[in-house]
Amino acid sequence: MELHVVNHPLVEHKLTVLRDRNTPSNIFRELVSELVTLEAYEATRNLDLVDTPIETPVAPMIGKKIAAPKPMVVPVLRAGLGMLDGMTRLLPTAEVGFLGMRRDEATLDIITYANRLPEDLTGRQCFLLDPMLATGGTLVAATHYLAERGAKDITAINIIAAPEGLERLKKDIDPSIDFKVVVCAVDDHLNEHAYIVPGLGDAGDRLYGLID
Repeated sequence: MELHVVNHPLVEHKLTVLRDRNTPSNIFRELVSELVTLEAYEATRNLDLVDTPIETPVAPMIGKKIAAPKPMVVPVLRAGLGMLDGMTRLLPTAEVGFLGMRRDEATLDIITYANRLPEDLTGRQCFLLDPMLATGGTLVAATHYLAERGAKDITAINIIAAPEGLERLKKDIDPSIDFKVVVCAVDDHLNEHAYIVPGLGDAGDRLYGLID
């Protein structure tokens, strides 16, 4: 597993405002989108390219374009939807799939309740979007879900991560997968309710409001 923590003054500033409990939902959503765009720049550094002949107004040349098949962006519902705009702003040619997973708050088991993905992801570079990497259970399940469909190059983009979650990824992700994680920060620990500390609260609720 390869971990990249984005180190940039703009990330530090935006992340601080994001964490603030007094930041309203509309600003929270905007900041998530902006942070993901900054992360996406690093996450896409190793995209496959192909030589492409073109003609500029001055002369012919060989340029580079993103190789086929198109990259696949997969937000994990529901909080991952808040990251989609920021990712596709930088990578507009990508295709988008959806994966519905949630953590049972009592057992901490991962429940898959929806998916909208191609059956064959062979050769696709895939990007999993989920704001919080807490216990790591959702991300392990989602990564193996994509791998079962042939994906071997998977990058997780998270806003913040807990050390416990990162350790679980190192232990449980199939080593045959080229797996990378891009985050804005690694926080201190998980509390007894498996929430990241200091964290930013429940990302889904802060993006979209409470669900009774």
